Amino acid sequence: MAAACFLSAPSPLARPPPRPRHSLRHIARAAANRPPAGPLALPASLRRPLRDLVVGPVAEAARRALAAAAGPLVVALASAALLLGDAGAASAFVVATPRKLQADELATVRLFKDNTPSVVYITNLAVRQDAFTLDVLEVPQGSGSGFVWDKLGHIVTNFHVIRGASDLRVTLADQSVYEAQVVGFDQDKDVAVLSIEAPKDKLRPLPVGVSADLLVGQKVYAIGNPFGLDHTLTTGVISGLRREISSAATGRPIQDVIQTDAAINPGNSGGPLLDSSGNLIGVNTAIYSPSGASSGVGFSIPVDTVGGIVDQLIQFGKVTRPILGIKFAPDQSVEQLGLSGVLVLDAPPNGPAGKAGLQSTKRDAYG
Repeated sequence: MAAACFLSAPSPLARPPPRPRHSLRHIARAAANRPPAGPLALPASLRRPLRDLVVGPVAEAARRALAAAAGPLVVALASAALLLGDAGAASAFVVATPRKLQADELATVRLFKDNTPSVVYITNLAVRQDAFTLDVLEVPQGSGSGFVWDKLGHIVTNFHVIRGASDLRVTLADQSVYEAQVVGFDQDKDVAVLSIEAPKDKLRPLPVGVSADLLVGQKVYAIGNPFGLDHTLTTGVISGLRREISSAATGRPIQDVIQTDAAINPGNSGGPLLDSSGNLIGVNTAIYSPSGASSGVGFSIPVDTVGGIVDQLIQFGKVTRPILGIKFAPDQSVEQLGLSGVLVLDAPPNGPAGKAGLQSTKRDAYG
């Protein structure tokens, strides 16, 4: 006997059970009728479908759609989750675009964060008298950069940054300001050392590197305060080595200077030049530019030169250099006389050469 299967249609006389209303109007009405101090009590037939909508498979599809166009759908879904008292589900719809950086960018960011606390801002103050009230005022006449040398509060900068100052103020990375005293300076090499009385936990000396083994093309980083702007980073490469520039104070030559294309603008003077490991390799001192702005040719005093000068300034307050203590004739004059060697014109008795018994040349009656 064959069994028959019938697909019966529902009788028009039998009404289906009422379906729960899940419209946004119903949700809004329920939220409006919620007591001020109590949570929203929704029936289970309404709570469960909405919760599945927020935390179920629909949520993953919603996130993908929101990543391309975050609009009113975010507000609607997050609001529904908050109405249900589920803050975790609502926070899932806050879409944040991931910040993807390359490895070299991450290294640069880390270098800047690690070394910025060591760079300071130096204000050069001069005494001026008001023409009308005759009051004596201290006004800023210049500014520059510097960096922490040691935990004793020594700050290294350029001499031309502090030249002519009646008072000096050093601002650390946390914006704390300290009065600075001049320990010593070397005008010929454009290097100066200041001293501040700051807590040791605020002083972060830069790691000192070596400049003797630098190579052209090597990446470098300059940190300073150009135009008074707070802690600016510029990057570049070493463009040349063993350059020679003139001191801004005395005009005497400074040899073995590092040339870089990292932007060194006014206010960067005295700031550090770092290698890719964050080690100090030079002190930014000058730019070559007809307009006064950075033109891609900046110069930095090598750290091997700066280190010896700073040690002497801290220990003695001045730089002592060996000298012969003689004045000699030009090579052309020696050749005209038919002589060879060095013709000593003067050897002061109190100088090193004079004390050693060297005598100056004298012209007799026969020439």
